[in-house]
Amino acid sequence: MRVMRKGIACLSALLFCSQLAIAQDARWQEIEQHAKGQTVWFNAWGGDSAVNNYLDWVRDEVKRNYAINLRIVHIADAADTVKRIQTEAKAGRTSGGSVDLLWVNGENFRTLKEDGLLRTGWAEQLPNWQYVDTQKPVREDFSVPVEGAESPWGSAQLTFIARRTQTPQPPQTPQALLDYARQHPGTITYPRPPDFTGTALLEQFLINLTPHPEALKRPPHEKTFAQVTAPLWRYLDALHPLLWREGRDFPPSPARMDSMLANGTLRLSLTFNPLHAQQKVATHVLPDDSYSFGFQDGMLGNVHFVTIPANSRASAAAQVVANFLLSPEAQRRKADPAIWGDPSVLDPKKLPAAQRDELSAREPTDLPPVLAEPHAAWVNALEQEWLRRYGTH
Repeated sequence: MRVMRKGIACLSALLFCSQLAIAQDARWQEIEQHAKGQTVWFNAWGGDSAVNNYLDWVRDEVKRNYAINLRIVHIADAADTVKRIQTEAKAGRTSGGSVDLLWVNGENFRTLKEDGLLRTGWAEQLPNWQYVDTQKPVREDFSVPVEGAESPWGSAQLTFIARRTQTPQPPQTPQALLDYARQHPGTITYPRPPDFTGTALLEQFLINLTPHPEALKRPPHEKTFAQVTAPLWRYLDALHPLLWREGRDFPPSPARMDSMLANGTLRLSLTFNPLHAQQKVATHVLPDDSYSFGFQDGMLGNVHFVTIPANSRASAAAQVVANFLLSPEAQRRKADPAIWGDPSVLDPKKLPAAQRDELSAREPTDLPPVLAEPHAAWVNALEQEWLRRYGTH
């Protein structure tokens, strides 16, 4: 009888799972049907030609396969889009919003989520979620729980770029970087915050230098902010006079740093993509001897996401686009250094053999350890203090 009861229980469980899968499949087919003919306004960072070309390919694919009209809005800073979404909400525009899909970072995600301006609970319902590497931080963003409000589509890690002929042995600690700057004054710099990569470097230095790393897991506190960040400002006070233009001016973007590295003005560039140098060499943007490196104790890393505003006019089509971005085909193409070189968020072991091998071959190797990002609230706090100290130079 005990064996029979176990058998009945197993059969019931199998039937339940089968019925659930059928229901989920039917639901997704309904979403795809509803998405046909919809126009998705996708606000995405437009600061790199490789990214823009990849998104043009995505636009063509979703048009051909799903009859979705994808309109890419190239933005310089997602914070501007966040303000627009907030303005629409204050005006009572609860539907028919101007943004359907947004490439978002942790700080802006936190702002929108806390204001209740995002659709929630949809991301893990996407069919291609089954392939996601859930060992990556895909369920939190800058320490903020995602709760199905955004879908991962790429991995990233802060990475330096140098040239072998100039820098055969890269500086692999903050102190070594400072010494390098002393040896080669005027040839290194970083993007001016609030550029995302420039702010990420501030976080990197803070992680390396603060004696209170546990404080970075929580929002900064007014009473302890100065104590936690004091080593960072001492370091930058020493570094800035050695920078390009003696730290009185900063490049606006990593792309500008790439061109300055290529023409010999700088000895180092900076990116949030460990395959960026390889991709830029392949497309002849950077010299052939360009290579990536990081600090030996680790570099800041994260997963980047897309999210759907609550007032999206095309939420069904936005979900279909997000699902396509997670497809093995789209992820393999994105990971190709000759196209973009953005590392995948999929777990190769979850893919069929042929797809698994192809994706694994495009995964970056020999990366430094990944350091978790501070809580999202640190971004604005660090940017404001940086601007107060150095922004008027």
